[in-house]
Amino acid sequence: MTTEEEQATSSRAPAGAPGRTAKRAMVGRLSWGLADQAASSMTNFAVGIYVARSLGPAAFGAFGLAWVTYGVVLNVSRGLATDPLVVRFSGVPETSWRGAVARSSGTALGVGAVLGAVCLAIGLAIGGGVGPAFAVLGVVLPALLLQDAWRFAFFAAGDGRKAFLNDVVWGVALVPAMVVAAHAGTVAAFVLAWGGSAAVAAAYGLLQSGIRPLVSGARGWLREQRDLGYRYLVENVGLSGASQLRAYGLGAIVGVGAVGAVRGAELLLGPFLAVLMGLSLVTVAEAARVLRRASHRLGSFCLLLGGGQAAAALVWGGALLLVPDPLGEFVLGGVWHAASQLIVPATLGVAGASLGTGAAAGLRALGAARRSLRCQLFASACYVGGGLGGAVAAGTAGSAWGVAAATVGSSAVWWLELRSALREHHKHTLPEVRTS
Repeated sequence: MTTEEEQATSSRAPAGAPGRTAKRAMVGRLSWGLADQAASSMTNFAVGIYVARSLGPAAFGAFGLAWVTYGVVLNVSRGLATDPLVVRFSGVPETSWRGAVARSSGTALGVGAVLGAVCLAIGLAIGGGVGPAFAVLGVVLPALLLQDAWRFAFFAAGDGRKAFLNDVVWGVALVPAMVVAAHAGTVAAFVLAWGGSAAVAAAYGLLQSGIRPLVSGARGWLREQRDLGYRYLVENVGLSGASQLRAYGLGAIVGVGAVGAVRGAELLLGPFLAVLMGLSLVTVAEAARVLRRASHRLGSFCLLLGGGQAAAALVWGGALLLVPDPLGEFVLGGVWHAASQLIVPATLGVAGASLGTGAAAGLRALGAARRSLRCQLFASACYVGGGLGGAVAAGTAGSAWGVAAATVGSSAVWWLELRSALREHHKHTLPEVRTS
């Protein structure tokens, strides 16, 4: 078709066609995002259930400590490497995207190598039941972070299908790995199976993207993105670090078994927790697109995201209350009894966090790193204070209720900051009105 024919065809299209096309494209990207999150959440859920059934509450608690440590390192990588990528390189020309992905993924790989060495040294030093899990985690961290970096890269390019396929490959590789780990019957074996299968998906990501991570470009990437990266680093570590402090503190105050009970309750809400952790894969990129095309719709877009997810979490939590004990014991084994006592506060906590992440996506799209950092530090302080204060007052259940109260209260702060940021953005972008 010639250029003139294309123009003629375009002129004959209905006036609303471009808008409908953009909406369909957004729905398509969100659909792939939801599919990817479903694959990711089911993988995490299956791993947790399998490990819980294979190990006792204490050993599962040790696995939970390794899991939350991974969460801290993952958020370090996201803050420095992939969050700035999604904010600044979503929907850009392919040449710019490829160059940014090479440096961003190289940064993630470098973070994994450095912090993996730290985890390995700590694991070898402490020994006992927890030490081997930390040592193996240190070995597999580079692969885990690189796999996550590919997901961010594909969503920044608007190609969620590739992220979904990458997570499916990880899930398929997990099946034989977990069977082998079950024969070994140790926490370290399960951590190795989990991270080793991630290495398969990370290698597949290299084939999907055709991009080689440039670890040598990490320094330049950190320098170029320092205005966002270091704020996002503090914000992300504040989030995951609060979870880690709560887990360590709960283990010290109540016992490692209490960590296993909390982790079990989280597993029951696993689909929503996994979506919550990976929310920025889809929503920040989409919020950035909404901001560029129709900034006045950003607030309602974020409310729809957060409110919809919070409502779904409440429905899921209500369904969990109807699960009979025999079925729960079949799924979680000996962890079920303690975990089932925490369903209500855990559900409220996830619903509150879900509502807050809608506002967080808006703040990230606006590049309001200072505001989002302030919100996250406040939320993290409330989370640790509520979790540990509740543990001192009423044990494991008190910790769960303290976290629920802290999370619901913090979500209100996120929305107040988003409202202020939107007002500021609209004020600066409002065209001047001529009076003469």
